[in-house]
Amino acid sequence: MKKFLYYSVVIFMLIIMFAMPIYATSNMTNVPANTSSTNNAGQESTQGTQIATEKNVLETENATKFAQMKEEFKSKFEQYSDKYGSDVYGVVALILDTLRIYSIPFCFVGIAVGAIYQYVIGIRKLDVRDRGFNLVIAFVTALVICQVLPLVFAVVTRGWVL
Repeated sequence: MKKFLYYSVVIFMLIIMFAMPIYATSNMTNVPANTSSTNNAGQESTQGTQIATEKNVLETENATKFAQMKEEFKSKFEQYSDKYGSDVYGVVALILDTLRIYSIPFCFVGIAVGAIYQYVIGIRKLDVRDRGFNLVIAFVTALVICQVLPLVFAVVTRGWVL
């Protein structure tokens, strides 16, 4: 049961870390002329043009944001590849750096949950108190490993000169 809980928490956190908002867009290229319930043809065409313009603006903004994210990732990847001298080492360093950044809030939340189990719920139930203590130890260990692992990787691949 503990393994299932740990695996489900890890999978849930990975999903949250890599989740990005996806905006729904329609595939309609032509806006129909009857977009409003009024009989005035001038208002109908104006509203249809306004909807088409808003759609184009949203698509342009999303494309621009995606292009910026892509360029930022490429520049980070090139920096790490140049720094470590290999594409493979650059990818590993980029992943370890991302892991180092995201592990801090994840582990703090885990430590808080473990402390609640240990000190709040565990006052009346000793088995829950032990579970809370084990959670705190596990998340502190994970935090230390995630913070030290990029340093160890850098020392092993590049030596003591950073």
